[in-house]
Amino acid sequence: MLDVPQPLLAERHRLGLDVFDEVWEGVLHMVPPPSSNHQLVGTGLTVVLSQAATRRGLVLTYETGLFAADDDYRVPDLIASRPEDRSHRGVDGTAAFVVELLSPRDESYEKLPWYAAHHVDEILIVDPVSRHIELYSGRSGAPIPIEPDPAGSYTLATIGARLSTINIDDGPRLRVEVDGVVTDV
Repeated sequence: MLDVPQPLLAERHRLGLDVFDEVWEGVLHMVPPPSSNHQLVGTGLTVVLSQAATRRGLVLTYETGLFAADDDYRVPDLIASRPEDRSHRGVDGTAAFVVELLSPRDESYEKLPWYAAHHVDEILIVDPVSRHIELYSGRSGAPIPIEPDPAGSYTLATIGARLSTINIDDGPRLRVEVDGVVTDV
């Protein structure tokens, strides 16, 4: 949205809905609140990945802005960054990895080139319903898909986490192995 009516912005702020908004090169992108599945998977990944990130000198947070400028930022679902890249507003410049959880009609895939242009090491995209995983490297400045290993697992090299999709009686889950500990999310 280019010309956002002030009453709309005020109402979104009053209701706390603006915390998910992003600004892409000066253009406001209003994002709806996440679904229950989205939040369950995001919270589970935060719990499982945060200690591994900390042990590797990274800070992992949920819904934190990654800023290129005041009027150009994205808000991934999870972000792991080096302490020196953090500021009062979020993360400035780049990150070790980001996680985008898909939502209906979201813009996760449109963010891939931006993350890569800002040299985010790894970009993980997860469907919170099917638990399907995609991993991209952004180190080269362009998003490069990472293929799974022969067992169908993906490895977040920045923290050594191995992720795969498994099916159990009550539905699909993410199997996450970090430092020898296996957790299903």
